[in-house]
Amino acid sequence: MNQHWTELSVKMASLTQVLCLLLFWISGDEAQFLTQSSPSVSVSLGDRVTIKCKASQSLLHSDGNTYLHWFQQKVGKPIKSLIYRVSNLHSGVPPRFSGSGSGTDFTLTISSLEPEDAAIYYCFQGTHWPHSASALNKNLLVSLCPDSGE
Repeated sequence: MNQHWTELSVKMASLTQVLCLLLFWISGDEAQFLTQSSPSVSVSLGDRVTIKCKASQSLLHSDGNTYLHWFQQKVGKPIKSLIYRVSNLHSGVPPRFSGSGSGTDFTLTISSLEPEDAAIYYCFQGTHWPHSASALNKNLLVSLCPDSGE
């Protein structure tokens, strides 16, 4: 199967944030597909944002852990790990972020959207930690697009 992706982009009003979605085919020992239920959703500052990530088969590992992680990348900044193994918040990550799910269905929630939350959000499945954006690009990418300035 050829690696392929589809990008959906949306323009925004000055105070409106939009979720943009890019889908990537996942390669690896056991190829999985991660998909997003809704291609785009308009949200405003202060809104509760829910980003859903669905795998084609269970991500429960033979060791009993589920290796589904969420990463954030802001423009011009390095990748930051938000949540590891479904629901564990990394040190320094604001409590408005939370992760949940099991099996094939996972969710990243931002309880009250702040301007600094404009970023690219990566849903990453794997036991080996990615060290760069290129490593993440084999996975589902959900982007909370920054203000277009219009």
